[in-house]
This record gives sequence, structure tokens and C-alpha cells, in this order.
Amino acid sequence: MAKVQSEKDRSLNQVKLRGRISGEKREKVLPSGDSVLEFRLVVKRDDDGYDTLDIAAWKAAIRKRALALADQEWVEVTGVIRRRFWNSPGGLSSRWQVEARELVRL
Repeated sequence: MAKVQSEKDRSLNQVKLRGRISGEKREKVLPSGDSVLEFRLVVKRDDDGYDTLDIAAWKAAIRKRALALADQEWVEVTGVIRRRFWNSPGGLSSRWQVEARELVRL
């Protein structure tokens, strides 16, 4: 009997964004003891509009670099898209955010 091979996984989760830091950065310590820094990045759309994206920095070096950035400063963020889940008073909640793996001041 011939062995059936499964199809090769061709998925890719990789993001590179350039934009301006927007608003306050929020550093949180989670119940697990992990720390995360969250901030927003404003990027231009191809239709002349703008999107504001949630960015999460988990690694200590990325958090430190992000904390040193000023509002409206230009940066490049490389990372992956993650969907985060948590229990809220209304039940299970979720949101999408970019998990920063690299952060470079432009």
C-alpha cells in the first residue's frame, strides 16, 4: 500500500510595518508574572487613509527600546500577528495585535 503524504504547510505569519508611535505606551504585568508593553502604531493605507494598529512588545530588549520612543516618532516594527484571548466580565474576549520581534527607530 502506498504511503500518502500530507500537503506541505505553506503558511507564513510575518509582518513588517513602518509608521509613527501614537499615544501613551502601557506596560502591564500579567497574572502569570510576564511583562508586556503595548503601544499603537499609525500606518498609511494605500487608499490615503490610515490605520492604528496595536503592537505588543514581550521581550525585555524590545520593551526597553519602545519605552525610549517619543509620541509621533517613526519606527519600523517586524513581527507576527497574534490573537489574544482572555476572560472578561462579558465572557471570552479577544483581539488581534502585532507581536514585535524587532523594533528600529527610523
